[in-house]
Amino acid sequence: MRHFLDLLGVSADDLRHLLAESVRLKAAHARGIPERSLAGKVVALVFEKPSLRTRVSFEAGVAHLGGTSLFFPGNEIGLGWRETHADFVRTMSRFVDCLVLRVFKHETVEKMVEFGSVPVINALSDRSHPCQALADLLTIQELFGSVEGRTVAFIGDGNNVARSLAIGCAKLGARFVLGCPVGYEFDDLFAHEYKTATGKLPPETVHDPVAAVRAADVIYTDVWTSMGQEAEREERLQRFAPFQVNAALMEEAPAHCKVLHCLPAHRGEEITDDVIDGPQSAVFDQAENRMHAQKAILEWLFEPQAARR
Repeated sequence: MRHFLDLLGVSADDLRHLLAESVRLKAAHARGIPERSLAGKVVALVFEKPSLRTRVSFEAGVAHLGGTSLFFPGNEIGLGWRETHADFVRTMSRFVDCLVLRVFKHETVEKMVEFGSVPVINALSDRSHPCQALADLLTIQELFGSVEGRTVAFIGDGNNVARSLAIGCAKLGARFVLGCPVGYEFDDLFAHEYKTATGKLPPETVHDPVAAVRAADVIYTDVWTSMGQEAEREERLQRFAPFQVNAALMEEAPAHCKVLHCLPAHRGEEITDDVIDGPQSAVFDQAENRMHAQKAILEWLFEPQAARR
């Protein structure tokens, strides 16, 4: 049984296959060609964290593929405290065909795989955001024709989004540079996981945003304070202020450079209005691509065994 927990365990060939399927599904959707690959399937969305794009893109994607989705807020079902993770997933496995999880702890995702008997998709955890990374790679491919050979400068901290995208870039032959303040680099656990999965040294990290973007094809940013980090907000605002993606920083990057942001954006903090709404922004194409990439993931999970790589 396949799962989609992070990009560490997804091969480069499978990544390319998922991107190709994303392209096909996006084109079919644009032409109004129906897809029924999830007909009769029920997909449960279990969200401990609130979301706009993740929820709507999954619900719409499942509907496009002919399936049914059910949404469960984590605080209502008491995940992990009203009943154990094991009891929850053993029960849910009798009712639904797939679980999509947006959770605080990556361990929750792993427990669902350990005790469940249906495919599991990690729609966000504290360690990884692989669905976002696949949509990002699809967007870069659309912008430049290929991910290979491109340079992605991530301006922010070494968070779950950065980790997943760094792995995807490594597997598809792109250079990834993290531009962050001192103390916000990738942690040692990720460095070990990255080297094990890719056979490469950890991504380059610089503490000067200008140095990070000078050769960039893509400048990527994210909020400076994620959910669960509210107590750090004031300190983060001060530490990250020089790393704002604004017109001055864009002038230091190549003229062809494009801007990505996983959204929601804190406009005026990590990115300014003139950049996110400007001609170099591909942010809303990127948001749309979540749906198409996730449809490819869902199809891949249910792909017949004989067709699997």
